[in-house]
Amino acid sequence: MAVTTFAAIDIGSYNVSMEIFELTKKSGLRSLTRVRQGLELGSDTFALRKISMERLEELTKILLDYRRIMKEYGVSGYRACAKSAFREAGNRYLAVDHIRRAAGIEIEVLSNSEQRFLGYKSIASRGEEFQKYIEKGTAIVDVGGGSIQISLFDKDSLVTTQNILLGSLRVRERLSPFEKETIHYDRLVEQLIHRDISNFKRMYLNNRKVENIILVGDYFTNLIFQNRNDSSKTESRETFMKWYDHVVGSAPKEIAEELGISAEVSSVLIPMAVLYRTLIEELQVETIWLPGIQLTDGIAYDYGEKKKIIRASHDFEQDILEAAKNMARRYAVSKPHSESIARTARALYSSVRKAANLSQRAALLLEVCCYLNDCGSYISLVNVEECSYNIIMSTEIIGLSETERRIIANVVRYTTKELSAFQDLRSTEFLTHEDYMTVAQLAAIMRLASALDKSHLQKLEEVSAARKDRELVITVKTSEDFTLEKGIFEENTDFFEEIFNLKPVLKMKGGR
Repeated sequence: MAVTTFAAIDIGSYNVSMEIFELTKKSGLRSLTRVRQGLELGSDTFALRKISMERLEELTKILLDYRRIMKEYGVSGYRACAKSAFREAGNRYLAVDHIRRAAGIEIEVLSNSEQRFLGYKSIASRGEEFQKYIEKGTAIVDVGGGSIQISLFDKDSLVTTQNILLGSLRVRERLSPFEKETIHYDRLVEQLIHRDISNFKRMYLNNRKVENIILVGDYFTNLIFQNRNDSSKTESRETFMKWYDHVVGSAPKEIAEELGISAEVSSVLIPMAVLYRTLIEELQVETIWLPGIQLTDGIAYDYGEKKKIIRASHDFEQDILEAAKNMARRYAVSKPHSESIARTARALYSSVRKAANLSQRAALLLEVCCYLNDCGSYISLVNVEECSYNIIMSTEIIGLSETERRIIANVVRYTTKELSAFQDLRSTEFLTHEDYMTVAQLAAIMRLASALDKSHLQKLEEVSAARKDRELVITVKTSEDFTLEKGIFEENTDFFEEIFNLKPVLKMKGGR
């Protein structure tokens, strides 16, 4: 039986964790060891907007020690992921380069959506238990040092996911100047976070009932809920409230002694406890599930899935599509039009995929483009493409990287606008040549797909595409006047031919 040994490293706001896993097709994931070192990188970032050299040297020492441990376990692969403390640091690229040269560790700075998606995969690694919860109204709440992510599920479908900049360490740093001026620090925290939590409830909950809350966080989450062994644990609202009253009613020194942690660490617990209490009350949940997982579980699960060692029990790509569909609904995008161009785009993609070396991931990005193609018209009917671009770039879609979001935004923009030169996009969009070609290819497909429903009347009954020498024959069946669509189609064939070296030819069955 083939065994893979993999190390997952999580560089967080207040500690650096590494977990080493054994991965097999038969047994899936098995944790071999977990190590954790405290390091408040977030204190630097949230206060100074950069990582100090002193903290960077501490991180280097920790990672050098982790390299030694990886060697002892015969690790064949690793992934080191940094979160908001790196993501928001002005000197993050210098810090990444320093670690690469000093410790020989490549750090990947996750976008917020990538980070939360891995946290989500951490829960999914619990299999049937995860599926059981998301069948009902469930909120996944991921509290970190820098922010909170709230994802709502209903009937196994992702309804929405939103990020709020209210992480425990950020709240502590923000309130530190006023802490000594009040005897009710917990109320101060509550007042600071009240507006954002209330706005989320007003905008996204509506009349939706949330029965369960799944808490994903880190070491501190399990400390607050007395889950010392990081095991799966279910707790009632009443039990948590009793523990909460005990925590906020005790001095930080007393809590530190009780939990066996330092006073500095205990100072983060009250902000985090208030965050959890507020969310539990606002969402009116009765059952709280702590899967007992860390981001390292999600990193390892993702690795095993991509290497085809682990077979996912949940369709994560469908969650990305559901998030895009919900976003489209918010901006009143025509569902029939989106579904029509998506059907045509899939046919075109299938016919050019191999020759153009397009990936399966590109197919997912193309479908997201179809759902969001016209979202900018919600703001302006004159400047649709730029408004669409700004909406997409301003909205996170869980599971998509920053680069993927840029690709989608530019595809939607250049579906109706002349494609800018690579050198222009490289300087403004930070796209590689490969990314640029993906934008060009998907935009060429989108132009033809959109043209064939230009009237938004869904005249197509059937559509198929097949290559014939240097032609792409697109066969459509319609019983209606197709003059407008045919004319717009012809206007976009030159661009498609330039990109794919294939001349699109429209073949009609019926219609006029």
